[in-house]
Amino acid sequence: MTTFSAVVTTGIYCRPGCGAKPLAENVKTFELAAGAEAAGFRACLRCRPYRVAGPVATDAPELVCRAVQLIIAGVLDTGTEAALGERLAVSPRHLRRLFRDHLGVTPDGLARSRRAHFARRLLDDSDLTVADIAFASGFGSLRQFNRDMKLVFRASPVELRNRRRKADRLAADGGLMMRLPFSPPLHWEALSAFLAERAVPGVESVRKGVYRRTISLDGEAGVIEVTRGSDDHLLLTAHMPFWEGLIHVVDRVGRMFGVDADPAPAEAGLAADPVLGPLLHARPGLRVPGAWGPFEIAVEAVLSQYSVRTRVRRQLAGLVEAAGRPVPGLEHDLTHLFPSAGTLARADLTAARLSAATERTLRTFASAVAADENLLDPGASLAGCTAALTAVPGIEPSTAQEIALRLGHADAFPAAERTLETALRELGPSADAGRLAAAWHPWRAFAATHLIAAGVSTSAG
Repeated sequence: MTTFSAVVTTGIYCRPGCGAKPLAENVKTFELAAGAEAAGFRACLRCRPYRVAGPVATDAPELVCRAVQLIIAGVLDTGTEAALGERLAVSPRHLRRLFRDHLGVTPDGLARSRRAHFARRLLDDSDLTVADIAFASGFGSLRQFNRDMKLVFRASPVELRNRRRKADRLAADGGLMMRLPFSPPLHWEALSAFLAERAVPGVESVRKGVYRRTISLDGEAGVIEVTRGSDDHLLLTAHMPFWEGLIHVVDRVGRMFGVDADPAPAEAGLAADPVLGPLLHARPGLRVPGAWGPFEIAVEAVLSQYSVRTRVRRQLAGLVEAAGRPVPGLEHDLTHLFPSAGTLARADLTAARLSAATERTLRTFASAVAADENLLDPGASLAGCTAALTAVPGIEPSTAQEIALRLGHADAFPAAERTLETALRELGPSADAGRLAAAWHPWRAFAATHLIAAGVSTSAG
């Protein structure tokens, strides 16, 4: 877990490893940079703490974690704390109190800090104009951008751009390249193999260590590429029709690869487990994979109820061909955007060659998602998420758990997922999946990911 140290006598906060050596009695610690900023401290110019990952503590209450996910998704870019509280069924006063107690900052303060830190990285790493950076970072106006940057960094965006270091600038052969910082280690091989095995033909590609996919931004097509950068960051290259809202593209990619996650508590809690201990040792830093599109991974999970992985991939290819929007001129076998729920619910799916039961469940599910955009809401509780999913006719409990795992629920455990089921069966006839899963609470998604990774070849893709 990254811990930021703030020096009372200088008013500056630093990241771990900074060369500054203040007296211990003058130091306060914060789990989030936003918390240090809320307490009146400014970022160190030497260690630049805005350039490191700052995961939210896993011991924070579930409600706080759900609220953070919604903030990352951008609900406070144009919304209010009152609207966020209403969505979580709590008063804004209670929500602010929970945030101050556990994170040291209000929801608005956390959102402002995230936008400002993202903008600062763009000022350092890219050649985008100041105006482009403002809207790429989720600010509603240049006035708000200038005000918040001065509040967080004590300098205007132009002054900050003039301070950047030459080594920070990233150049890409087309597109915009950005660093995605994480707290090392991160097991890229196992994570990319997991995504390669589940890649949607025509929409995703994993080749030679590079993950690529098509994305839709307000109806316009784009492409993202992600690869290993160094020991503390991945590299994202974005090819987009416009830069407005880039922060949310980067956040979604970050959730896919778990760059903001902190696996250390789960690793420490499960290291002595006789089943998981050897797996953790074999794949240090493995993160629970997220999803670019919740509906997309949900469709894959629904198809997997009825078919093995190889057939599911053929069915996904048929669905994309039948209902996805073509994107001509791309390389690496990227050909389409994944269809929306409404489009898939109405499409002729003959080309996918689905069984009657599979097609019935898939259409029912797609119609339900089209009718209720909150059905796949990452801000829901695990119990609420799985209850809503299993209320859709045909969705089995393990499928709901599989979807919940990819949506970021730390205690989800899809016991009937085929690779996981095989791994549990190989433990022997005396292995009780229910008893084992109970022992892995509250990190069952982490445990499931390691068991699944053990059954997936890292040569995939």
